[in-house]
Amino acid sequence: MNKTATVTGKKFTTQRLALMAMFAAILCVSAYISVPLPFTGYHVTFLNFIIMLIALIFPLEQSALISIVWLLLGAVGVPVFIGGNAGIGYLMGPLGGYTFSFILVAIFLPLLRGTKYNRIRYTIVSLASVVFVDLFGMVWLKFMNHMPWATAWVAGFFSFIILDLVKAVVVAQIIPAFNRIMQVQSQE
Repeated sequence: MNKTATVTGKKFTTQRLALMAMFAAILCVSAYISVPLPFTGYHVTFLNFIIMLIALIFPLEQSALISIVWLLLGAVGVPVFIGGNAGIGYLMGPLGGYTFSFILVAIFLPLLRGTKYNRIRYTIVSLASVVFVDLFGMVWLKFMNHMPWATAWVAGFFSFIILDLVKAVVVAQIIPAFNRIMQVQSQE
């Protein structure tokens, strides 16, 4: 029985595919780990933490595939977006910009992080990715809701950025532990 599949010239073992599926499932569940923000009705979620974790652990092709599977599941109606939302309407709605920015992070962060772990570099690219997500999402929110810029900054950026920066620093620091776990797993 063939235990590998070739995707874009790279080999994925059955074990690697199972690990990717597990992380896709974790990504889906992370949308439910959220704290509602007062006055705005929006939520701070664990999604961007998990997206950064995936993008800092997996190679580009695998990171992109995991996030695209999550996006497609949500697009076809599986409730995997923030607060159990789903569908094309959600993606094209006010919070869709955050969702699309997560996909961009999953694609570009593996390119920016380098091939070997460097705590400072990983921390910087993680911080830059959350600023990108919050800015992209805020601009999308502003135009979809026809908000004044001041309101968009408060509701779509400043409400999220402090906790997102903390999550970025934490995820960059735990990558070596995840890499060790994944290496032990692949040797068994």
